[in-house]
Amino acid sequence: MKKLILSISIFLLIIKVNAQTTIIPNANDSRVITTGIPFVLIASDARAASLGDMGVATSVDAYSQQWNSSKYVFSETKSGIGVSYTPYLSKLVNDIFLGNITYFNRIDERSAFAASLRYFSLGDIEFVSDEFSTALIQRPNELTIDGSYALRLSDQFAMSVAMRYLRSDLRLDGVDGDATPASTFGVDISGYYQSEENAYGDFNGRWRMGFAIQNLGPKFKYDQGGQENFQPTNLRLGAGFDFIFDQYNKVSVTAEVAKLLVPTPPIYGTEFNYTDENGNGQYDENVDTLGEQISQVNGVIYKGQDPNVDFLSGIFQSFGDAPGGFSEELKEFTWSLGAEYLYQDSFAFRAGYFNESEEKGARKFLALGAGFKYNVVNIDLSYLFSASKVQSPLENTLRFSLTFNIGAGTYNEY
Repeated sequence: MKKLILSISIFLLIIKVNAQTTIIPNANDSRVITTGIPFVLIASDARAASLGDMGVATSVDAYSQQWNSSKYVFSETKSGIGVSYTPYLSKLVNDIFLGNITYFNRIDERSAFAASLRYFSLGDIEFVSDEFSTALIQRPNELTIDGSYALRLSDQFAMSVAMRYLRSDLRLDGVDGDATPASTFGVDISGYYQSEENAYGDFNGRWRMGFAIQNLGPKFKYDQGGQENFQPTNLRLGAGFDFIFDQYNKVSVTAEVAKLLVPTPPIYGTEFNYTDENGNGQYDENVDTLGEQISQVNGVIYKGQDPNVDFLSGIFQSFGDAPGGFSEELKEFTWSLGAEYLYQDSFAFRAGYFNESEEKGARKFLALGAGFKYNVVNIDLSYLFSASKVQSPLENTLRFSLTFNIGAGTYNEY
């Protein structure tokens, strides 16, 4: 029973609630942006997780598909396979997890392709009508399948396009008669720049920059009569620098900002407020406590813009629809800082920090990680420490990634 209650609670966090019931909230109240299939925003590989959930401008690895697939044309390895496992809510249950498998292949000097599968399992849920009935076991889950093609447009710059199929099977046969999974498709467009290695006094250095617009695609419904949900369309921008001290020691620092390209929830006027404007002892209708006119119809927008638009309009609207104005728009950006020390291309130590505004989700955490390379195998680990009042479902969780490099040293990029 406890497990059922926990799982239902998770669903309520994941699936956007249709009803809006506020009483003219203050303009400074929190307005967290929610989307469907939010698990795609979780870092599924240990290296990116240990750098503060970033990857759009870091150096290429097998898991670049999730962050910036154009990096694959800068790989010195001909091809590779990456497998990762991330426990979720590990303090409470042991069967909720995020898994990822990725394959990439550098076709030639100018192009590469990749494919990946991400699978998010919400564990087993048992339904029992009475003590004499056989338990009905349900396994709600979500997944994405994608493929990408990257092309090198110059010696230092490449772009990529990725196609993605998204499927969300959260509705349960034991609760809902129509338990058809929701599905949709999305597109990623990304670019990556990597400079030549240049001398800077006592060390050499190399610049890295990247961008990605992810999950461009139509809205979808969890049921026929339900609310349309936005995909987690996301903009990522990043830059970094490699300090190359000698052939054995390198330190890379990277910064990244990200923003959901989804409309901000407006402030709704849902109930009447009455004030005595002229002091005659009679209350005047349709005047709210902030002194501004509102409609008598429940649900009208008091501040902000209507979020019920198509996904393309939502992308452009997302840059200027926050009820709190420009200052609130800035709070919708998350930022990350990460550093990686690499010794002899065999051992890596990493640290990162992720920050989100208190009013937009309050995710703040510090992450540490390490990587080891033996022959053609890479092993990466990461560990997260929450720095927010809101506990992270990944707090104190150890994540693993395994990479098999095929044809290492085929290309010379560094």
